[in-house]
Amino acid sequence: MIKREYWNTRLGLILAVAGNAIGLGNFLRFPVQAADNGGGAFMIPYMISLLIIGIPLLLVEWALGRYGSKIGHGTAPAVFDSLWKSKIAKYIGILGVIIPLVVVVYYTYIESWTLIYSTFSLLGLTPSTPVSENPQHYLEPFKNFLVSIIGANSQSSLFLSVPFYTYLFFVVTLLLNLYILYRGVSGGIEKVARFALPAIFVMAIILMIRVFTLSSPDGRNFLDGLGFLWNPDFSALLNPNVWLAAAGQVFFTLSVGFGAILTYASYIKPKDDIALNAVAGASVNEFAEIILGGSIAITASVVFFGIAATSQIASDGAFNLGFMALPAIFANIPFGQFFSFLWFLLLFFAGITSSIALAQPAIAFLEDELGLKRQKAVLILGVFLFISAHIPIFIKGALDELDFWVGTFGLVVFALLEAVIFFWLYDSKKAWEEVTRDNDINLPSIFYYLMKYVAPLILIIILTSWSVQMLPEKMSQHNVNIWIARGFIIFMIVLSIILVKIAWERRKNGRAST
Repeated sequence: MIKREYWNTRLGLILAVAGNAIGLGNFLRFPVQAADNGGGAFMIPYMISLLIIGIPLLLVEWALGRYGSKIGHGTAPAVFDSLWKSKIAKYIGILGVIIPLVVVVYYTYIESWTLIYSTFSLLGLTPSTPVSENPQHYLEPFKNFLVSIIGANSQSSLFLSVPFYTYLFFVVTLLLNLYILYRGVSGGIEKVARFALPAIFVMAIILMIRVFTLSSPDGRNFLDGLGFLWNPDFSALLNPNVWLAAAGQVFFTLSVGFGAILTYASYIKPKDDIALNAVAGASVNEFAEIILGGSIAITASVVFFGIAATSQIASDGAFNLGFMALPAIFANIPFGQFFSFLWFLLLFFAGITSSIALAQPAIAFLEDELGLKRQKAVLILGVFLFISAHIPIFIKGALDELDFWVGTFGLVVFALLEAVIFFWLYDSKKAWEEVTRDNDINLPSIFYYLMKYVAPLILIIILTSWSVQMLPEKMSQHNVNIWIARGFIIFMIVLSIILVKIAWERRKNGRAST
């Protein structure tokens, strides 16, 4: 067995875990979800969901990871197999490797867009946009700019006509990710987190201060934006979709259900704290999302476009606020190119701390279960990611299809499996002992009931709701593009089953020889 690494410092661990959670979702998805679901009305169910589903599930994944450290393995197949004495446990656990691996295939590509925008902003190559009372006139040049970057203006029904510079920026982004992973847990991931997280906060604070100085000819200022985010319309709380959206955002923002936290937590020592580490990491993430992410994008949009237009912009697409509205605003303020450069550099840093975390479970599987050295594991991963990324880069609709099945639906399924296996199929009392032992803070006993009953029940509700709302439409799509993406997922499942079988045969032979 390859000797496992550990985090060098507690601060490095907290920053790395926070970096895993602080990604594009904090600065792109959260503002869109909040603006599209009533602003302040969204924040009440958001905070409730954070307490009753987010933190409990986060602690479950931390505890599973520390348990993995105790048995010398940092992947869900090994942890599930140890907890649940069933032949299928290890095969179910492979979802904790497949999900983050497939997500990183397209996430790295989206991450490269932010590097394109940042570089083009610095060089003055982003579009200008006319001042108009109609928000769509503001956004049109930047909509066309994004369309040209991703090649969505292609006349082909199957392929995207991606320009060469987009492809080049993707390769650079991928190589940077692989270099960090090659350097290891403490020498690569931890060092990057110790630099990137403070840089993200500095850039975000500079941008927030600039946004707070904006004003419109109609007299709107930052107080209107903050008022929209924090003054609830209590009638909206009767809408179940607002609650589902809030619970879903909490689920995404804490990065539960990916398997990355499980792997990260496996690199702590078996008797290290998890409760304070989990709460500290979550607090850093929530500050970045609510205070910084919400204050920048939503406030700027409300000042320039008003509340109604901001809600409409958010409802039109996940990328509209971050990739269209904000660049359009920056194009009409002094030194706007610099602030646009800063905004997209912030997104790039946030993206890369998440993408390396998403790749780590696959690295851990190759090291822990197949006995490969890290350098070889990173090389194999790099070749796989490079080849696989051509699907979302060049196939129309593939990115959205992968994101639904793996980055949305799959996350909820795997988080539910984590909670059920740990607190129901293993032993709830032993699971609670694992969660609460050797911690620097005491967890209230109510968390036991939240982990065992409340969080799984809410996950079932979310899963059922999404299935009713989204599955019929998804299952009715049968064009070639969609089946290429689905075929890739099926291929990944089959390949993973084969690799798990090989790994366990290797483990069995190793035990027999000793």
